[in-house]
Amino acid sequence: MFPILVSLPGYLTVSIEPLPHVVIGDTVTLKCNFQTDGNLREIVWFRVIEGGSAKQKIFTYDAMYNTSYSHMEDNRRREDLVYQSTVRLPEVQMEDDGLYECHVGIYDRSSRDKVILASGSIILTVIVPPKSISVVAANSPAPFSRYEAQNFTLVCIVTGAKPAPMVYFKRDGELIDVVPTSQSQAGLWSSQVLTSRDLDDTKLHKSLSLLEEEGKLARLGQDGPNGLEQDRGQRSESDPKPTTEVIPETVVSREFPRWVQSSDPLYYFQHRQQAAGDGTMEVRAMLTWSLNPQLDNEALFSCEVNHPALSMPMQAEVTLAAPRGPKLSMSPSKARVGDTVRITVQGFQLGPSASEVFPEPMFTWTKVGGRLLDGREEHDGRELVLERVPAELNGSMFRCTAQNPLGSTDTHTRLIVFGGSRSLTLTSMLLLLRFTCELT
Repeated sequence: MFPILVSLPGYLTVSIEPLPHVVIGDTVTLKCNFQTDGNLREIVWFRVIEGGSAKQKIFTYDAMYNTSYSHMEDNRRREDLVYQSTVRLPEVQMEDDGLYECHVGIYDRSSRDKVILASGSIILTVIVPPKSISVVAANSPAPFSRYEAQNFTLVCIVTGAKPAPMVYFKRDGELIDVVPTSQSQAGLWSSQVLTSRDLDDTKLHKSLSLLEEEGKLARLGQDGPNGLEQDRGQRSESDPKPTTEVIPETVVSREFPRWVQSSDPLYYFQHRQQAAGDGTMEVRAMLTWSLNPQLDNEALFSCEVNHPALSMPMQAEVTLAAPRGPKLSMSPSKARVGDTVRITVQGFQLGPSASEVFPEPMFTWTKVGGRLLDGREEHDGRELVLERVPAELNGSMFRCTAQNPLGSTDTHTRLIVFGGSRSLTLTSMLLLLRFTCELT
């Protein structure tokens, strides 16, 4: 008898080892494992593009001319061989994100003209850490509210991340317990406010001889703005008479609110995210509460971000600080008649915890006892420009009011104009010389 030769079809299994999320810039190795009892024909790697409608070939191995044959006596004997094909992607970028396929072909054991094909696939997810994080105040610059509480919102802006990060706020290093809100509820934020009229004086320093008959002379302890007139009538009875004081060149005053909150405020949290054109996400997290300047001044708020591409949280922080002690500079330092004078706010006196005034203050300039040189009552901006100053402005006092939601401060500075009195003296000397000549 002759042995019966049975030709069994070959088999092929293909799988790709799973991958964790890959951070942009890393080097990735894709591993395709396959097991077969046949002879390898080829290995082809593809990257699926255009939403799955097309494939880009990235690697090919043709085994037709690189195969060792085994002359086995028993064709019924199955010999399992395990192979692995790897593809290395150096410094992956956003465009490398997507689906990858490994296609393997072997010769059928029954016919070398027939090829058995199998494939495996994997999704490569490239994640991107945030590029920037910043904290700003919404609706800034904003004025100081003297008689009622106002809502205050910090906005944390995180850009360049994929996927969107998790954002949270801390106050003085402690995680803030927030109340999540939707955009439709943003206009309904409120908290209880207790009005108090027995707090400290709202003026840390006064210059009575400089402040004319306006709201500056009134104590803010009266019932709102309507109480200013009542206060003027009672000053002679309730306050000691002011003594004459020497007016310095710069006088600073500072105001505080006349109300406090009855309890700790509720912090409302709102979160928005939007896809950018490069495939990353921009996240805006908003923290809103009823501001109490006496408690919130010099409080440290931080916005922190957790992201799978970061080994530790990314953060940005700000210290709430009211403006105080503005530092003014005048150019030229000795103004003469006809010069253009610039008075500029160079900075502020800062507390031990603050490195800058935050939120950004708004500045208002006025002339004590009259209008500005151009006829306006006030000027907004960090700098006041007086063009072609006349001699009549000599000795004029200008007020700069700097304010943000945490407080308000006034600074007065005097303008000295040289040249007017000198011209008058020269004219008098010429008249005297002419009169002397006539007498002679």
